[in-house]
Amino acid sequence: MTERTGHIVVAALAAGVLAGCAAVGGGGGAVPATPVGRTIPFDLYTHCGIDEARVGSTYFEAETPLSDGSGNPPEGWGNPTQHGTMTLKSEREAVFTDDAGHEVKFRARPDVSAFKRLCA
Repeated sequence: MTERTGHIVVAALAAGVLAGCAAVGGGGGAVPATPVGRTIPFDLYTHCGIDEARVGSTYFEAETPLSDGSGNPPEGWGNPTQHGTMTLKSEREAVFTDDAGHEVKFRARPDVSAFKRLCA
């Protein structure tokens, strides 16, 4: 395997892990649609900080991204994920909460089909 091929393989694996962890239920399969107003169990991907989430087929970004300043989740957050719930307030707004008292507001990124950045 060449160095270039190795980088492509690593990037593809990272994309699969990121998409699987941030998806509803944390699985890598089909992501069901989530009706507005419904609260669902959610494993938020936190490994590189709290910045993005995917609910159904919609990609969201945190209104206020959170990190420890070095690209990790802040103190008190799980790593690589934090289990909690996601409530879809509208088609454009979602809120993640957990038993530790964390709350993160997300807004939809319309007309996108991927995360802004991949975390390895």
